[in-house]
Amino acid sequence: MAQFGDYQNEIYAAGLRGVLPKLPVDAATLEARAEAAMPPHVLNYVQGGCGDEATQRRNSTAFADWGMVPRMMVDTRVRDLSIELFGLTLPTPIFLSPIGVTGICTADGHGDLAAARASAATGVPMMVSTLANDPLERVAEALGDTPGFFQLYTPRHEGLTESLVARAEAAGYKGIVVTLDTWVTGWRPRDLNTGNFPQLRGAVLANYFSDPVFRSLLARPPEDDPAAAVMTWAATFGRVLTWDDMAWLRSLTSLPIILKGLCHPDDARRAIDAGADAIFCSNHGGRQANGGIAAIDMLPDVVAAAGDVPVLFDSGVRSGSDVVKALALGARAVGIGRPFVYGLALDGAEGAAHVIKCLLAEADLLMAVNGYPTLADVRAAGATRQRR
Repeated sequence: MAQFGDYQNEIYAAGLRGVLPKLPVDAATLEARAEAAMPPHVLNYVQGGCGDEATQRRNSTAFADWGMVPRMMVDTRVRDLSIELFGLTLPTPIFLSPIGVTGICTADGHGDLAAARASAATGVPMMVSTLANDPLERVAEALGDTPGFFQLYTPRHEGLTESLVARAEAAGYKGIVVTLDTWVTGWRPRDLNTGNFPQLRGAVLANYFSDPVFRSLLARPPEDDPAAAVMTWAATFGRVLTWDDMAWLRSLTSLPIILKGLCHPDDARRAIDAGADAIFCSNHGGRQANGGIAAIDMLPDVVAAAGDVPVLFDSGVRSGSDVVKALALGARAVGIGRPFVYGLALDGAEGAAHVIKCLLAEADLLMAVNGYPTLADVRAAGATRQRR
């Protein structure tokens, strides 16, 4: 039976023929290669965080504070990394987190489609951002049979929100991921110092410009007056959501609703009481607010509050061992962000697929070596905060 860890055997076998990996297999070297290859304005937006980026850095380094105890004399020749989520059986516990500038991270400007092809090639679901260079319907087509989830930045215009959600449901997406912490952008010095905000330059607005409700707000089509269309987008972006809005959101769709950005256990409990189908524990990778606690450190309390309701997680994940630690702390599924974008920038869909395969291989091999044949075993083992 093939295992995700077999990817290392492919790499070693190719090495015997003198063929080295086209892209690095570790996060640090991958990031360095991407830094050298990506245009500065794209790189700054992808890498930049809020304030002095302390929370962003902490998100990644905090994983080192958690450790797992290996168990020996366990038969782990076969590992099972599959999960159940919203009635779906998924082959792996990871997904591609929504990133609003995926579209401009490939040279052809179709990074969303490339990411979807990587998702389809690996069977790893993709959360597709509202901010995209290709309409959500085209991205869904590129996903093929691999599940996609639509991430919603809720507009101020209710009709536009309803249209976007209806389009996502009609296109076959399996859930709506409502981002709660981005009705306004955080203070991001890298972008401010360069005066660069891609959306105000017309990037990644295809879902708006293709939407009939949005187009009805314009005096002229976006193709004829893109500047006016961008200003209309800016005027409609970012509705402040409160708990009173949950009934309205719930009324828009029969799809599962996942609330993204919940880090406090009381918020998790209230979300479930209000009808949320899943909790997404995330602090937006440290891009939206600085001075916070690392997301991985907040995960256990959120999981405890959520009970049987699935908790998804992202923020700071850079390796397969990070993935396993988040699963050990109770996450049902774990999102990958910047690493797959670096893969996209370096080698399109194949680059992103390589990054995904590396993460899965490392996670699978950690389970093999540590005596955890299933994710249930990983969760039973748990992770312990270790003193440095």
